[in-house]
Amino acid sequence: MIEFYLDSADVAQIERFHSCLPIKGVTTNPSILANAGIGVNGLLKQLSPMLGEQARFHVQVVSQTLPEIIAEAHQIAGLPYDIVVKIPATEIGLAAIKQLHREGIPLLATAIYTTQQGFLAALAGADYLAPYVNRIDVFGGDGVTVVHELQQLLQQQQLPCCVLPASFKNPRQVLEVLQAGVGAITLPVELVAQMFSHPAVPLAVEQFTTDWQRAFAGRLAFES
Repeated sequence: MIEFYLDSADVAQIERFHSCLPIKGVTTNPSILANAGIGVNGLLKQLSPMLGEQARFHVQVVSQTLPEIIAEAHQIAGLPYDIVVKIPATEIGLAAIKQLHREGIPLLATAIYTTQQGFLAALAGADYLAPYVNRIDVFGGDGVTVVHELQQLLQQQQLPCCVLPASFKNPRQVLEVLQAGVGAITLPVELVAQMFSHPAVPLAVEQFTTDWQRAFAGRLAFES
């Protein structure tokens, strides 16, 4: 089954959707954490009991040089959770991914904007690839096409890597990347809410209630 993540540091919203959806875990990045005003340790300490022992968390390095990225990745991977270390797919990032892969540390190559960039990250040893679907569109590309191309290349080359698309603007983009057969996806909580909301749904539920009460007032379904 697809790994379904929330791209958020909003604990209340994560709890909300965990109650009704099979959440695999949470993805974070420096911007998400900074905007929420919470650090990695504080967030994971709250989320781990909520999501359970099987939850997986994606945590990004903030270091810039190769030695510093390697050192920080070791520290992140050493936290007492199931953690995937996120590293931007730059030249230095790919060097770090290649080295850390040999050590068996789970890795996600992030900030992917082109098919070739993602493919090189997979060759370097990334376990997950995070193409930024909507941001690719903003720069004049086609984010959905990048996802499809990456998925096809991984299958053709039999690379043990999972495409985990991120950065969405609307539910249609989500549907189109799911149709590519990706193994994982991460969504902002606002978009998750849109995916099961439709103006006709409350009207339908209200009609069901009206019709039922007219025929079987005061009784529940099993009592009718």
